[in-house]
Amino acid sequence: MQSSNLTNHFLIAMPGLADPNFEKTVTYVCAHNEDGAMGITINRPLDLVLEEVLQQMQLEATTEAIANTVVYQGGPVQIDRGFVLHNPRSGWDSSISISQHIDMTTSRDVLKAIAEGEGPEDCLIALGYSGWGAGQLENEIRQNAWLSGPANSDIIFRTPVHQRWEMAARALGVDLDLISSDVGHA
Repeated sequence: MQSSNLTNHFLIAMPGLADPNFEKTVTYVCAHNEDGAMGITINRPLDLVLEEVLQQMQLEATTEAIANTVVYQGGPVQIDRGFVLHNPRSGWDSSISISQHIDMTTSRDVLKAIAEGEGPEDCLIALGYSGWGAGQLENEIRQNAWLSGPANSDIIFRTPVHQRWEMAARALGVDLDLISSDVGHA
């Protein structure tokens, strides 16, 4: 049975999900089809700022605020590869439109524009992504590992990182404090 397409949805880790890669995470699903799913975790800041990434690319931030932009752990797959979630804006070399409010770009030109203060108004920069093979995500949802619901760009770009997990669940009407972390069957 094929579940609905979860592209442009949040995956909110249930309190009982103990996988260290996903415990208390919110993952934005960038693509979901019969071959699997791909997403970017939006609430795992790394101990890394954009200036360090830019230096490796021989780029320089034009302001201290840009230099100190937090970089996120997007997931455990290809942790050396960069992904930028941002508000829609055309002109980047390698972008896909996920929704009318969010694009994802993987090319150097978006980071160069961000460094120069000419990038997208809203952005989240991540290293790595989360991936699921065909049917894997659907199986994890059936096992109650994840809540899923429509994504909200305010949670991605404007909600403080330490509140994103709770706020994403609240947007679905769920209070995570009221859900037991014990998994069991009646």
